Amino acid sequence: MENIILGLLLLKARTIYQLRKRINDGLNLMYSCSTGSIQAAIKKLLQNGHISVSEIMEDGKLKKIYSITDSGKDYFNAWVNSPIDNGSAKNPELTKIYFMGFAENETRVRLIEKHISDLQKIHYDLEKICNGGATVLSEMQNNDIFFYQFQTAKYGRDLMQFNIEWYSRLLKNIKE
Repeated sequence: MENIILGLLLLKARTIYQLRKRINDGLNLMYSCSTGSIQAAIKKLLQNGHISVSEIMEDGKLKKIYSITDSGKDYFNAWVNSPIDNGSAKNPELTKIYFMGFAENETRVRLIEKHISDLQKIHYDLEKICNGGATVLSEMQNNDIFFYQFQTAKYGRDLMQFNIEWYSRLLKNIKE
């Protein structure tokens, strides 16, 4: 969570609300968050001097705006330039499939059909993002940041398509 926050703060200073909204709107495929997890990460980043906080009055409300520090930039750059960890490719939800033999057949079918439906909704949303992103990317001149953000949306879309196909084959096998 700390690195996600640092990356978002590299783009612009934000409130906790803005951080959570941005994570939920574009990064939720990679990472789910709660306000509590963001607050805990912010506290740790503040303690380590990786971010700073300023307060502004807006519409009669005091708002805390978080910004990345030079130390935070160094920490983030060390992380983003380190090797990609392939150990995070684990899918804990597969344990449900592993033990699904203990469930009633009607339950198995219902759960997998629901899961396929949920995956299709996510795929649809990612497809819209990818179609819009391709247009934006074609209009931009050398924007590396957006290019790689766009690649993660394409990865998510393709992963959802793979999962839809995989679970559809599983469902077909169960029904046979």
